Amino acid sequence: MRRIFPTYIVLVLPDVFAAVANRARRIILDELRQGSRTAGELTGLLDLSRPAASEHLAVLREAGLVREERQGRNRVYHLQPAGLAEIGGWVKHFEHYWNQRLDALGDLLDEENPS
Repeated sequence: MRRIFPTYIVLVLPDVFAAVANRARRIILDELRQGSRTAGELTGLLDLSRPAASEHLAVLREAGLVREERQGRNRVYHLQPAGLAEIGGWVKHFEHYWNQRLDALGDLLDEENPS
């Protein structure tokens, strides 16, 4: 008797946080803030092999942080800043906390050094 195993299709959503966790990918995003760049320009900037740079660009593309455009033999990458909204929304939750902490620090410093 042959046993048939179920096949599961797992949908893995791109993780924006994982994409920006890598320093090389953050450098790519910073560079693309200045304007579009070719894959070759970004590879040279990072001092990585082509396959390594290509992998980083693929992660950013899958996370929706960059867009790839073919121009002849070149692939040009453009920043897609809307993809960073998820990170901005998450960080915003901590804004109130940090404002309270900084206000408390300011009050403490004022108490120690009255003018």
